[in-house]
Amino acid sequence: MLELYQFEASAYSEKVKLILDYKQLPYKTVEVTPGVGQIELYQQSGQRKVPVLKDGGDLIPDSTAIALYLDEKYPDRPILPTEPRQKGLCLALEDWADESLGIQGRKAMIGAFNQHPNFRTALLPTATPDLLKNLVGAVPGDVLSILGMGVGFGPDSVKEATSILKQGLESLCLMLSSQPYLVSDQPTLADFAVAGLTMYIKFPAAQYVDLPEGICGKGVPGLADDISFQPFFDWRDRLYADYRQTREGAPASSTGPTAINID
Repeated sequence: MLELYQFEASAYSEKVKLILDYKQLPYKTVEVTPGVGQIELYQQSGQRKVPVLKDGGDLIPDSTAIALYLDEKYPDRPILPTEPRQKGLCLALEDWADESLGIQGRKAMIGAFNQHPNFRTALLPTATPDLLKNLVGAVPGDVLSILGMGVGFGPDSVKEATSILKQGLESLCLMLSSQPYLVSDQPTLADFAVAGLTMYIKFPAAQYVDLPEGICGKGVPGLADDISFQPFFDWRDRLYADYRQTREGAPASSTGPTAINID
């Protein structure tokens, strides 16, 4: 069986799980807890980030590389168009989702963390010990802002990210206003990348991720609750309902190496 080394709340891991579910490929997740202990993952894959897909003796790091590998190795229900123009547009939109929606969405989410401690702790996996949840929730927002400024997540950076995301969501609404999917009349890698990498902006309406039920449908204030972006989020929820498997009980997972990076 395929094994996905992941962080449950990672938007990049979610992108891969959307593709696995769409292709109807059975897999189990191997949860990696943020912290130390990256040696095993590094020894296996040559790098320290997740997601990493294990398929027998093959180890594939990086969500894009995983997507391309899955489409070549398991060609049923393809996610890449064959028509050249559509394929080029698909790959361009997937790259934009990775490099813009994913990165800027994380910055905007950190801005929400600073102001909403409960929102911050809600993103921790449900198995996280209460002590750690309390510690995370107790860190003052202004302290997080100061810390964030050192890694590109200060107030100005968050404001810029929010502005970029507003333009991106508006563009997606326009693209989807007269067609069912972003590139063709069937879902492609572009759709799954955009859907997964907007998870940080607003969580799907149903329980697809191992997070508290109260987080479903919630997201970054000013983006998730902006009615002008609702057509996009409605589209994304339909995509999830059609192709993503909801969680039933605890996820099939096991302990694994630890990684700090989640993309």
